[in-house]
Formats: sequence, C-alpha cells, structure tokens
Amino acid sequence: MKTVLITGGTGLIGRQLANQLRAKGYRVTLLSRTPKAHAEFTTYGWNHDTGLLDPKAIAEADYIIHLAGANLGEKRWTPKRQQEIVDSRVRSGELLYHALKTEPHHVKAFISASAIGYYGAQTTETIFTETDPPATDFLGTTCRKWEQVGEQIATLGIRTVLLRTGVVLAPNEGALAKLRIPVALGIGSALGSGNQYVPWIHHDDICGMYLKALEDATMHGAYNAVAPTHTTNYELTKTLAHLLHKPFWFPRVPAFALRLLLGNMANMLLEGSRVSCQKISDAGYHFQFPQLETALRDLVTKK
Repeated sequence: MKTVLITGGTGLIGRQLANQLRAKGYRVTLLSRTPKAHAEFTTYGWNHDTGLLDPKAIAEADYIIHLAGANLGEKRWTPKRQQEIVDSRVRSGELLYHALKTEPHHVKAFISASAIGYYGAQTTETIFTETDPPATDFLGTTCRKWEQVGEQIATLGIRTVLLRTGVVLAPNEGALAKLRIPVALGIGSALGSGNQYVPWIHHDDICGMYLKALEDATMHGAYNAVAPTHTTNYELTKTLAHLLHKPFWFPRVPAFALRLLLGNMANMLLEGSRVSCQKISDAGYHFQFPQLETALRDLVTKK
C-alpha cells in the first residue's frame, strides 16, 4: 500500500482528495500544526515558523501533495497578512525541501498547488499558457516564489508537478458559497465591469487532476488547472441566478466600492484573463465538468 502525505489536508481540496485517495487504496497521512485534532488519518506535526517537521512523515511517504497555504480571501490584505500568505506557502515548502534533502526517504513524486495568480490580476486579451512569464504584482510574485520551492525539490531527482489552480467551485464553501448568498437573496450582480474572466474548475476535476498527477509518471512541471470554458464574472453570476431561479437585474457593484471595502484584495475579484488548459488536456486528463452550466447545476443540487 502506497502512502500519500498531504499538507493542507483539512482544506477544501485536501479533505475530498484524502477521502478519494483512501477509497482508491492509498494510505493517507497528514501534516498539521495540531496533529491531535485529526483522528481520521494518521497525522504528524509540523510548523514552518519553528522549523518543526516530524521525520516519520517523510520517511513513510511515497508521494507528497502540498496544499498548505493561508486562504487568500479570508482577511484584508494588510502588509502583515500578505506576508502570512507568502510564508504559509513558501516557508512550508522550504521545510519540506530541507527534510527531503537531509532525511532518508523514498518519495517518488511531489505534487504542489500553485495558482493562476501566477499570471497576475489583470484583464487582457491574452489566453495564458504555462510558458508565459509570471506577473510582477503581489499574486504573480507570490506564485513564483511558491513554485520555486517545487523547482528546488525537482533538483533532488523527485518528479515534481505544479497545478496552477483556478477558482475552485464546490457545493457549500469557497467562492461559490460566497457568491450564492446574494444571488439566493435575489440581489446578485456582477462585480465591477463584469467583463473580467473567472478561470474556474469544479472541485471533482481539481481532485481528479491531483490523482492523475500522482499516478501519471509522464507528468512534470506546471499545468494550468482550469476548465476549458472561458467565463466572465457576469456570465458566472447570471448562470447561477438562472439555476437558482432568481432575478438578475441589480446594477453592477462599482469597482471603487470593492476597493474601498477590500483594499488591494479587490483586484483579485475585479481583474481576470483567460487561461488555457490545453497542456493538461494533452496529457490525457478528461474533464468531468467542462461546461459552466453543467458544473453549477451539479453543485447547487448537492447538500
């Protein structure tokens, strides 16, 4: 039985992925700051602030899936919060790199989250591919530092895959849950111009991509983890309103109001370009939910 070690295993993607891996016959272990709080899976302690990492976690692992990272939309982006966002991704990855470099192990692959923020918070006519350079704004810089840790791990001879994830749509949490509240109240509206693209992915597909990246030894490097359908903020909100049988007539939320409320975080909502999933499709991944309406219809009917 192969062992998969997951960081960030209690998050939106981590919980579902851990259960799917176990159902497929893998042994799943977790890394957590509070290991005693997770009785469902064997959990080892770690803390990137103190440099703690239980060596048993690395010694037992055949694969590592690195999902740890502070939630981008949880708090206002103060300088302190921005540093927390970077450190939670980069320093935790550096801790894994140091352990893999110095401790005995038999890890075959390292699969890490990244994000489409790599291309920056900008609305352009470009359809971004994995060969495009990183942006120089906060999101682009953060994702570049995040991926550099994976590149370091690759130098150890470990197959490394980086999944640049779009907006994950899940039934009762995350971006869709926040969007659903005003739409369900009949006051849903587009943000800013509404013309910014929202590269999205159904939560079943992002988990499916992690499973493929883990099992397909030909995959390495960066892949955009987004659905093939290019969707604007206006189209996303209107489609959700249609499926919930709610009106969609409220004026767009002004950009200045969002910037006043959210500060720099607002750019993440007000800007967005198209992102190509051609590379992962060419690698043989078959989408379960390639179309927005089908994906949303599935999600809004789930409890």
